[in-house]
Amino acid sequence: MKDFERRPASERKDFERRPNREQKDFERRPNREQKDFERRPERREDFDRRPNREQKDFDRREEREENENQLEGRNALTEALRAGRTIDKVFIAAGETDRGLQRLAAQAKEAGAVVVTVDRRKLNMMSTTGAHQGVIAYAAAREYATIDDILQVAQTRGEAPLIVICDGLSDPHNLGAILRSAECAGAHGVIIPKRRSVGLTATVAKTSAGAVEYMKVAKVTNLTAAIEELKEKGVWIFGTAAEGAIPMYQADLKGPAALVIGSEGDGMGQLVRKSCDVTVSIPLKGSITSLNASAAASILLYEAVRQRLG
Repeated sequence: MKDFERRPASERKDFERRPNREQKDFERRPNREQKDFERRPERREDFDRRPNREQKDFDRREEREENENQLEGRNALTEALRAGRTIDKVFIAAGETDRGLQRLAAQAKEAGAVVVTVDRRKLNMMSTTGAHQGVIAYAAAREYATIDDILQVAQTRGEAPLIVICDGLSDPHNLGAILRSAECAGAHGVIIPKRRSVGLTATVAKTSAGAVEYMKVAKVTNLTAAIEELKEKGVWIFGTAAEGAIPMYQADLKGPAALVIGSEGDGMGQLVRKSCDVTVSIPLKGSITSLNASAAASILLYEAVRQRLG
């Protein structure tokens, strides 16, 4: 009888405990969920870091690509010149009195390279080997052509010359994009100045998506003189400017034409602007008052294509 009476009591106690345990478990759940939720922002911070990591990886890839064309030390530059490799620019340490280095700089200049004197500390920062010996050079990703080479391409195809002249572009991505658009539009060549301009670097080659292999690029000492040479050979020079004299649709681009694209910040230089036969504008309907240099080049190139297709 006692056992029988105890049984319900113990069962009742177990039964009474159950809600307490279940209640405690239930109360714990939101805490655990809350803690998990509170941890999530930390993971979101990791997510926010991703673009930075991707950008850094992209910058490192570009740096490695540029380093492929970077020559450090006297022997590297000597052998590159001896092999006939095209050198864009040579940096020489300021105050260097070594005659051998001076002769090397003179050889590079004679081969068409731009020679710049810089502080040795800058060379130390540029160096990837730590053994630059007072000289660092940048080799071109491809050999440069001449203006005559560009005109010869047009003659071989039996077409009126279509040329792009870049006045002081400093962004390799812009130049690469212009080469790509020019190749797709069937242009015969691109002309860039020796100074105040990016050359055919590895980044330019990559951004061009292979167009650098097919597009003739001439590098000239004096852009104004190059324009006068083109004029003498019957090429009309069309400069691009927001305040152009005529809209691009009124420009006759069916004949021999060279399209001048100004630099990213300042547009065309004064001497180049004065050398143009006419300046043309691209209609802008939005709030922004200018186009990216490569976008402007693409629009004008395809206006020439439209006119030539008739």
